[in-house]
This record gives sequence, C-alpha cells and structure tokens, in this order.
Amino acid sequence: MSQNKILVGLGALFVVGMMSVFTVSETEKAIKFKFGEIVASDYQPGLHFKIPFINNVKKFDSRILTLDTSPERFLTAEKKNVIVDSFVKWRISDVTTFYTSVAGDAYQANVRLDQVIKDAFRSEFSKRDIKQLVSTDRSAVRNALIANTKDAAAKLGIDIVDVQVKRIDLPSEVSQSVFSRMEAERARVAREFRSQGSEAAERVRADADKQKEIILANAYRDAEKTKGQGDAKASEIYANAYGADIEFYSFYRSMAAYKQTFSQSANIMVTEPDSDFFKYFKKMK
Repeated sequence: MSQNKILVGLGALFVVGMMSVFTVSETEKAIKFKFGEIVASDYQPGLHFKIPFINNVKKFDSRILTLDTSPERFLTAEKKNVIVDSFVKWRISDVTTFYTSVAGDAYQANVRLDQVIKDAFRSEFSKRDIKQLVSTDRSAVRNALIANTKDAAAKLGIDIVDVQVKRIDLPSEVSQSVFSRMEAERARVAREFRSQGSEAAERVRADADKQKEIILANAYRDAEKTKGQGDAKASEIYANAYGADIEFYSFYRSMAAYKQTFSQSANIMVTEPDSDFFKYFKKMK
C-alpha cells in the first residue's frame, strides 16, 4: 500500500513538474499571466518556469505574417479614382501591446491594420496624379506608406515589414478618358513629327535643287571654256595649215564640204556646173 502511495506521489510530482515548465521556440513570443494579469513577456527561446495553477502562458506566432488587402478605390490628386490591390507584411514587435490592443488575435490585428493602411494609401495617393502613380518608382510610395503607418502600427504592437502594390487599375470610365487623352497626345506628337519631317524634306529638296543648279552652271561654264579652248586650238591649227599650203588647205576644205553635202543618197543640190564648188572636179578632167 505504501509503495502505491509512493508511486502516486512521484506521479503527482512529475505532473506538477511538467506543469511548472514551458518552452518558447524561435518562432514564438510568449506572455505569462498570474490570475489573468500579465507578469512577464520578454522571454527568449528556450525552457522557462511557472507556478502551476497560478500562472498560465499564451504563445503567439512571431514570424512575418501577410495581410492581403481587398482592392480599394482611392482618389488621386487630379480627382480620378484608381483601384489599388496591395498586401502588407507584418510581425509582432511588442507582444504585450499586441495582446492588450487586439487580444492577441491575428484576425483582429489584420482588421485594424487594414484600416490604417488604407488611410495611408488615401493620403499618399491624394498627393500624386495617375501618371506619377503608374510611371514613377513605386519604392517612393512604399517608403512613404511604411513611414506614415509606423506609429499607428506600433500602437497595435506590430512592426510593418513591407507594403507592396500588386496592381493599380483604372475604372472603366477613367480608363476611357485616359486612353482618349493619350490618343490625342500621341496624335499631336505624330502631327508635330510629320510637320518637322516635311520641313526637313523641303530643306533637303531646296538644297539639292540649289546644288543641282550650281553643278550644272559650273559644268556649262567649264564646257564652254573647254569648247572655246578647242575652237581656238582648231582655228590655230587651221591657220597654220592654211599658211603652210594654201592650195592643200583649200582642197581639204572642199573635200570636207563634199563629204558633208553628199553624206546621204537622197541629198539634192542644184547649182551651176561651173560653180566654184566643183572647181576641183573640173581640174580632174
């Protein structure tokens, strides 16, 4: 009987001992309560002790969690609506504040954080127009959102790790308006380019016509100069030939005249038989 009591006593001691210890892993944060009142929360990963039936411990996930926000409409600086789809990465920074503000409930934390993030989006988007939101570096928006929500998140015991915009869409009516404006702008740029091209083409054609006239004028000048030099040289040769042998020169000129006159069989010339044109024919008799 005494042996059974010993075993029961040892078993009770073992149970009490097991109820007196708890572990905290690297992915957890823990709070120890004493009759429902927080007495400690700064626990490092490892083995810790508590008083059974007096203390109880609650653990919370300390890893990075994700809030996937629902698409929301925001008004830009130019009073245009945009539909923004985003997500937030957060984790518990102060487990005591987290427990007292949202009862340690991650769902309630997401609800509160969602409102904080949307207020920050609303404020930030009201400072920018659609073009800036679509074309500029989104890291500037991200940094501004994190900075603007830091204090509000700290009141929830939360540290915001990242805020990212997944997609920015335009409502159908705004999309059509933006498309029409972009189309008009591209048409204006196209007209400007065509006008500049036509102007450049006219300058090129005018310059080409000018160069053509200059080249033709220079060619005609050089041709006339060369022709004049040739005529002068021919006259000089003719003069020298005439001075050297007048009778031969006269004969050569007559032969050239006969060749040119009778170059075609259909040529007819009416003249006196004793004309000077045929004087060399007479001498051949």
